[in-house]
Amino acid sequence: MKSPLPQTVSGKTRVYGIFGDPVAHSLSPLMQNAAFAAAGIDAIYLPFQVAAPALPAAVAALRALGIGGINVTIPHKEQVLAFLDEVDPLAQRIGAVNTIVNRAGTLVGYNTDGIGLLRSLEADLQFRAAGKRILLLGAGGACRAALAALLGEGAAWIGVANRNPERALQLARELAPLAPGTSIAAFALAAAALAAVWGEVDLVINTSAVGLHGEDFPMPIATLLQPAGRIYDMVYGPRPTPLLAAARAEGRPCADGRGMLVGQGEEAFRLWTGQAPPSGVMRSRLLTESSEI
Repeated sequence: MKSPLPQTVSGKTRVYGIFGDPVAHSLSPLMQNAAFAAAGIDAIYLPFQVAAPALPAAVAALRALGIGGINVTIPHKEQVLAFLDEVDPLAQRIGAVNTIVNRAGTLVGYNTDGIGLLRSLEADLQFRAAGKRILLLGAGGACRAALAALLGEGAAWIGVANRNPERALQLARELAPLAPGTSIAAFALAAAALAAVWGEVDLVINTSAVGLHGEDFPMPIATLLQPAGRIYDMVYGPRPTPLLAAARAEGRPCADGRGMLVGQGEEAFRLWTGQAPPSGVMRSRLLTESSEI
């Protein structure tokens, strides 16, 4: 099924899109174009492959070309803040932007990832963070948004595990003031470092790009979980990541990042257009795409 686009693209058609590297795998164009069509909005959403050195020029082009708004994905969510005119206070605290709104040449950055994650955890895993123990894998922009959102929900304990443990520790220190009642710990992403929490975690969330190209973590993630523990992988693609494949083989509740993609995308649509997207359209389009794979 092809993505619905405006019947006629004209000089009045508003352009939106996504910056990333890689970006060819993104499902955002499918669901955003479906939402624009269902809402009767004359707009089109396109993927833009943007390498890191080209990010400043790409952001400047939003003004020059009059592009209405852009989503930002790996690896640009943190670096893009330096090139914006304004940053929403929440995105500023998180230190990462995933949505840019072009307001008559003024570029304003927002972060809708946290909202998308919380909506997906509840809808796809029947999970609420309050009072729970959660381990985040990675320490990039997506992790920052997840940590801020989970702190806001009152998680009891959150661990951040990263290949560079110093980066995980820095992130934990920066965001800890958002919720003094939550314990935060930082770890190296290695079995020996995480041995202290084996079997004690309610939810593991992969916020990193591990799995995007079929790679796996260097340790069995399920050993960290309680018997009823869940796994959420923000990575999504035509096939389950090794992390999700292992979780399914063990019969564990698990989900990929499509639900989060829908949640953050719906909020981005609202920021760009000033109206909520037609209910269920984005999720339905992604389910259709999954059935065609």
